[in-house]
Amino acid sequence: MAGSPFEWIDEQARARRRAGLVRTLRPRPADSPLLDLAGNDYLGLARHPEVTAAAAHAARTWGGGATGSRLVSGSTQLHAELERELAGFCGFESALVFSSGYAANLAAVTALAPHGSLIVSDAGNHASLIDGCRLARGTTQVVAHADPDAVRKALGTHAGPAVVVSDTVFSVDGDAAPLAGLAAACREFGAALVMDDAHGLGVLGDGGRGAPHAAGLAGAPDVVTTVTLSKSLGSQGGAVLGPAHVIDHLVNAARTFIFDTGLAPAAAGAALAALRLLRREPERAARARAVATTLHERLTAEGLEAVRPDAAVVSVRAPSPEQAVRWAADCREAGLAVGCFRPPSVPDGISRLRLTARADLTDGQLDRAVGVIIEARR
Repeated sequence: MAGSPFEWIDEQARARRRAGLVRTLRPRPADSPLLDLAGNDYLGLARHPEVTAAAAHAARTWGGGATGSRLVSGSTQLHAELERELAGFCGFESALVFSSGYAANLAAVTALAPHGSLIVSDAGNHASLIDGCRLARGTTQVVAHADPDAVRKALGTHAGPAVVVSDTVFSVDGDAAPLAGLAAACREFGAALVMDDAHGLGVLGDGGRGAPHAAGLAGAPDVVTTVTLSKSLGSQGGAVLGPAHVIDHLVNAARTFIFDTGLAPAAAGAALAALRLLRREPERAARARAVATTLHERLTAEGLEAVRPDAAVVSVRAPSPEQAVRWAADCREAGLAVGCFRPPSVPDGISRLRLTARADLTDGQLDRAVGVIIEARR
């Protein structure tokens, strides 16, 4: 009798356990006693009264779900308002909201890289951009991390349409892409530049308007950016921003827009409220950056190896996957939640703790977090 068709799954599970790479779900309570440096609520807006009230009002007004795809019944006035205000805030002509940042990245890459085109992708890009490259009909060439000269070399091998794809702030180490250099390389060869600003919106640029705005690239005719609504805006969903004719093209060609149910009204309402709050309180962006800088300075002063943050992510190296897991667990036992990144989530194979700075952290909480991390490492 033949064995189970899923025996290979059990073997992979055993291999993960041997390598210390098993991942588990850990549901959190509504009122967690942990100090959170693991989530991506950079501006502390996920539980802000205005944001949660807007989410509740949107659910009562429009219903619990979008009821259909955006092209059928899933577009509401909230979606249109969010798109208009998001584009205006970030400095782009138009915007299109998706059910997730992942879906937005898949849409941008696949719809803008048809058959015969070249996609030049940074080696440190997020999984959603990588998956977009895999699904696109164009040919992908992966180049060295944050290297405009490598981008030029790749573009020089192709005579047809091309698009360069990069995070603005890389999610593992929190380092920023050389956007001006990338844009110059693209313009030299007539290529488009698609940037994922998931970790830049709300943190970088004037009042948190994002990395493209800070680099002077917002609104350029050859630039498209994607954002998530689930980090600085404390909600859920994603969006693509760019020239109006590019956004119109996505409405007609992006499969993750056409065939996916629209973003829930509660999430759209929450994101819109958070965006308006950020416009009123631009100092939140600067505070998030300041907290990240302080975390880095104090941890490295104690001998820990951490990458200097360009936004709100602070990456602290660990000796091994097993020790990273133990370090994170010891922090949790001491009341601090931190991220733990291990292969295959990290492209360089180096395990680390990933800390996310929050604008709403008090100086006392910052002291406590630093103390716990240092003591747990010892």
